[in-house]
Amino acid sequence: MEQADRYIRFDWAIKRLLRQKANFGVLEGFLTVFLGEEVKIIEILESESNQQTADDKFNRVDIKAKNDKDEIIIIEVQNTRELYYLERILYGVAKAITEHISLGERYYEVKKIYSISILYFDIGKGDDYLYHGQNNFVGVHTNDRLEVTTKEKDALVHKLPAEIFPEYFLVRVNEFNKVAVTPLEEWVEYLKTGCIRPDTEAPGLKEAREKLVYYNMSKAERQAYDEHLSAIMIQNDVLDGAKLEGRMEGRMEGRMEGRMEGRAEGLAEGRMEVASNMKKLGVPVEIIMQSTGLSEKDIESL
Repeated sequence: MEQADRYIRFDWAIKRLLRQKANFGVLEGFLTVFLGEEVKIIEILESESNQQTADDKFNRVDIKAKNDKDEIIIIEVQNTRELYYLERILYGVAKAITEHISLGERYYEVKKIYSISILYFDIGKGDDYLYHGQNNFVGVHTNDRLEVTTKEKDALVHKLPAEIFPEYFLVRVNEFNKVAVTPLEEWVEYLKTGCIRPDTEAPGLKEAREKLVYYNMSKAERQAYDEHLSAIMIQNDVLDGAKLEGRMEGRMEGRMEGRMEGRAEGLAEGRMEVASNMKKLGVPVEIIMQSTGLSEKDIESL
């Protein structure tokens, strides 16, 4: 019984299992819950951003799908902090738009993009575990929403900018501390703990209970998965330790010298320390750069 209750983490499932058409039901249920409407996946799209590479082997993984409305959905899992994260998801959405409009096509061929980021790090201040951003043009004085009128196929069509502009969802997994009641809460509980309740009726989770069982994997697949989890834990431990050391050293030097330079130097040394430890563990240089903000030259000098 205990074995049957262990399920594969969502980031690993995205990388290895959910790209298969037979498992689309899990993704469709997930998207239906998050987007608030029934979603049918037509295909998984390939691009540079969702290739399996050494750099994303345990930190970042994403999948890009097209639904039955011809819209594009990007699902991304980020395990550790990355500097300029918001800028990167903006770039990812812009890249997805340009990847799927051919040279010479008219602008109305631009696809609506949904970006769902599942974050296992503290991105900033906020009390909720789920944030949603959408583009609207609101009257400065009237507070009404602009509705754009266009002519398509000899008919006037009214569109809100939100029907065209991308939508962003940020799921702050570590901030979820509730008893799961709704389908959305059940999904976030699974993202955080890997647990799926036996009586779940949440779309996609019933399929996940059947298709994402840990012990259904081969011995080699289980070994690779366990190494993936270990890599995440080691990286998070190294990062957390370095942050603490950097903060403590910065405070001590700041108090002793009475200047902010001491704090800055302590933090800088903390970043060098974490980079050095990550380098010893064989973490790719690109990941070290993203996690610490150091340059490739600084890392190579360690």
